[in-house]
Amino acid sequence: MKILASLLVVVLCTAHSAFAAQPNILLILTDDQGWPTLGCYGSKHVPTPHLDRLAGEGVRFTDAYVMSQCTPTRAALLTGQHTARNGMWHVIPWYASPWARLSEPAYREQLPREMPNLPRLLRSAGYATGMAGKWHLTTGADGDYVHLNAGDAYGFDFVAPRGPGSQNEGDKWVDHLTDQTIQFIREYREKPWFFYLAHHTLHGVVSAPADLIQKHRQAGAPESGMFNATYLAAIEHMDNSIGRLMTALDEMQQRENTLIVFLSDNGGVDTVYSPPGLIGDPTDGSVPLKVKMQEFDNAPLRAGKGSAYEGGIRVPCIVRWPEKIKAGQVIETPVHVTDWMPTLLAAAGRDTDTPVCDGLNLLPLLQGGSIPERPLFFYTPFYELRWCVTPSAVIREGDWKLIESFGDWFDDEPRYHVGHKLELFNLRTDLGERHNLADSERERAQAMQAKLHAWLDSIPAAIPRENPHFDAKRMLEETKVKQAWNE
Repeated sequence: MKILASLLVVVLCTAHSAFAAQPNILLILTDDQGWPTLGCYGSKHVPTPHLDRLAGEGVRFTDAYVMSQCTPTRAALLTGQHTARNGMWHVIPWYASPWARLSEPAYREQLPREMPNLPRLLRSAGYATGMAGKWHLTTGADGDYVHLNAGDAYGFDFVAPRGPGSQNEGDKWVDHLTDQTIQFIREYREKPWFFYLAHHTLHGVVSAPADLIQKHRQAGAPESGMFNATYLAAIEHMDNSIGRLMTALDEMQQRENTLIVFLSDNGGVDTVYSPPGLIGDPTDGSVPLKVKMQEFDNAPLRAGKGSAYEGGIRVPCIVRWPEKIKAGQVIETPVHVTDWMPTLLAAAGRDTDTPVCDGLNLLPLLQGGSIPERPLFFYTPFYELRWCVTPSAVIREGDWKLIESFGDWFDDEPRYHVGHKLELFNLRTDLGERHNLADSERERAQAMQAKLHAWLDSIPAAIPRENPHFDAKRMLEETKVKQAWNE
């Protein structure tokens, strides 16, 4: 009996020690915020002192990758799985180009409740879990673009209510969501907590406080177009909200053992094009797509949201954990959105014994070590005319990046072209992806293409093929109405 009692004391003490060591976790995901929007990433257009300070007190990743659009990144972030595996590689609710040259594979339109996810696994490790803001992983009763209704079913103890009015007006709920986050932290500060703060800013319709917009107007920012006053004001307002969060953590003495991860869901909106059928242009590819609007140039990166180029998938990413991570680090090792689930689970002391997790634990890298070299993969088998996107897949290996367009593509005009295309870039010497080396480095391109196809086969993930319903006159027509073959 005494032996059993002693063992029980040891077990309880060990459990208490592990519990005490668990960090709080604040995962902040902004929407459509490009890589060069922050001062610490080189921006001269708008001050971001709070995020710059966060980077100085922690780690700034130079080569952090996500998927090129909203739903795919959110699914990969919360499941730790490539979109090729979890099936959520397309924005929901459903829309498509069913008469295009290639057939888009079927995609999942709801994140399954039963799929292992980050909040559920952290809750099982003793965390209080909460979220505020954009959901965009289900439609219908469980939740929609704006809000998660079925929080408990997806592992959340708390889901913040919707803000006042619409998320497309005022400050896009930035203050409301920040207030809800601070309130949650205050309520649960006596135990480990995980909070997922998913802002709507900077997604269109871009909106910001009137006084900040006027400030940037007076400083010379244009009313619309590239680097417009509203867009710059929205960036500044977001930065101010991060400052409020950092102050709240300090006041509640939560700073040292709170692990903060800040990143965006995809690259920033550089140029938006109009799907030709929506503006009365021919949908047969005979005329270039027309510019609808421009907001923030992602230079030195190429293109923006939606694109397989760096401007679409490389994002700002900052991590701070004063108790465990040395301040002032800049990490150039490429990392993938699927890495964050195993990293946060490892930080929480929970084994990553999920059925499938495609990412790597980044804690060794964050703490001054390294992670195994590996290629990064991206599965984008869809048409998205707003961003001049045709079905493709991507592999990055070391400094090299290969984009394979499976059957058609747009040039920079942007004019439509028929045919398979490989693009190979050395990102070390050509960050703007202007020099396609697929011909001069043919052996390297073929080897990387073979690795990309081997990865697709291992999932397995479908490569878009010739569309039996192809209609040359309607191939660039987009619809939200499912055809019989899409049901």
